[in-house]
Amino acid sequence: MADLTPIESEFATSEDAAAYDAWFRAKVERAMASTAPRIPHDEVMAMARAVIDRHRLK
Repeated sequence: MADLTPIESEFATSEDAAAYDAWFRAKVERAMASTAPRIPHDEVMAMARAVIDRHRLK
């Protein structure tokens, strides 16, 4: 188990980094294999803009 510094990584150990990498890769694979309907880019960006605007007004 190698300890990592904040300059090297956001994770405390190389094992933590490897575990996150495995989790993230599995999540991406599931998303790519999904048969759920896709959301168009413009629609996602509009939803993100609405969230940002809502928080900006607070």
